[in-house]
Amino acid sequence: MATLTISQEDEKRVKAMGFLSNKGTDNFSARIITVNGKITAAQQRCIADAAEKYGNGTVTYTTRLTVEVPGIPYEKIEEFQQFIAKEGLVTGGTGSQVRPVVSCKGTTCQYGLLDSFGISEEIHKRFYEGYHGVKLPHKFKIAVGGCPNNCVKPDLNDLGIIGQRVPNFDEDSCNGCKKCTVEAVCPVKAAKVVDGLLEINKDICNNCGRCIGSCRFDAIEDGTYGYKIYIGGRWGKKIAQGRALGKIFTSKEEALDVIEKAILLFREQGETGERFARTIERLGFENVEKQLLSNDLLERKQQILDAQLHLTGGATC
Repeated sequence: MATLTISQEDEKRVKAMGFLSNKGTDNFSARIITVNGKITAAQQRCIADAAEKYGNGTVTYTTRLTVEVPGIPYEKIEEFQQFIAKEGLVTGGTGSQVRPVVSCKGTTCQYGLLDSFGISEEIHKRFYEGYHGVKLPHKFKIAVGGCPNNCVKPDLNDLGIIGQRVPNFDEDSCNGCKKCTVEAVCPVKAAKVVDGLLEINKDICNNCGRCIGSCRFDAIEDGTYGYKIYIGGRWGKKIAQGRALGKIFTSKEEALDVIEKAILLFREQGETGERFARTIERLGFENVEKQLLSNDLLERKQQILDAQLHLTGGATC
């Protein structure tokens, strides 16, 4: 067996830079941030060249839409970073802080109800880059889903956004057809004609927008676009299902502010080593929701950021 020569201190130092130790060797995998799972063809070529020049010639992809190049010798780490920087690529994505954002392809998907690539890039710049170095009790994962199909499982992240299109139902235009086209097209069976009038069960409707424009009498001509936000999801050794805030946000700016308030709340009120799901469980969902719907956390933002908290951090991976 090869003798390992890299100290634990050096291993920890480069891990913070996005270089993860390859088990049983002195080599490392470079975790390259893709912002939202989308990179250019030139960046693809750069990564491939870097894998051949510095790594073992392979490229792997993580479940968080980052790219890893394994087999990089410790002494080549800085040279590797300089090489990929030519195409605007950086390493990172570890530690007790906001992690890289995961996004579905809602921008181009036929079911997409929001510009998932666009909003996830904004989240990346404002919270992954903007909060880089802000210590949290543990890692904080964010996912953006373009529709209720939940392809990126937003409700299993610390915070998840799901695109919405709330149908605007005009009862006066409804003819109560025996063969209702809205009822027929609804994938979750939330729409049903009862006593000659269409009813949409709000407890079942997931605001996918499929029914919009399907009524021949224009009872549902349009819908309101919005953002549904889940908090407290967690995937891993201990699974927790996220819960949706009671409000559908129709303003992107307001939705982004909720993300910031959630991060600030986690930093201020979370205990070192616990995930956001545990913080919410300990504080109570209603308490957390009330704080996220008010502006107190943003008003105290600098005070929260300046506080000497979570100096050790809780994330081990």
